[in-house]
Amino acid sequence: MAETARFMDAALQEARKAAARGEVPIGAVLVLDGQIIAAAGNRTRELNDVTAHAEIEVIRRAAAAVGDERLSGADLYVTLEPCTMCAAAISFARIRRLYYGAEDPKGGAVDNGVRFYASPTCHHVPDVYSGLAEQEAADILREFFAARR
Repeated sequence: MAETARFMDAALQEARKAAARGEVPIGAVLVLDGQIIAAAGNRTRELNDVTAHAEIEVIRRAAAAVGDERLSGADLYVTLEPCTMCAAAISFARIRRLYYGAEDPKGGAVDNGVRFYASPTCHHVPDVYSGLAEQEAADILREFFAARR
């Protein structure tokens, strides 16, 4: 369990870095064989790329690091419930486990919204664990948006 907390802490740190860049503070790390092989935060504004969500960025970096688009055996830690686009990318990358912090009732697609992994057209379903550092992840988002209102 301590290892899980360590990896989620690293994802929270990526979320804080994203906030410092003016991005929506979502962070992710990808772990393979007990080691973080990639870390990223949102970069949609910086890159002018709507697909540059933390999950997509970390999957791109991890795939480049291992030289394969399939990340079987890898675990993804992300601070917010993935959207439909990211849930699909997680499935296509064959990620073994998804750990996420705060739920996203408006934009989430794992336990909310379309519930992508429950779809009969979803070919690979990761094991999903929600609520890790949920309050801290939600607080980072809440503080970010409160400062902009």
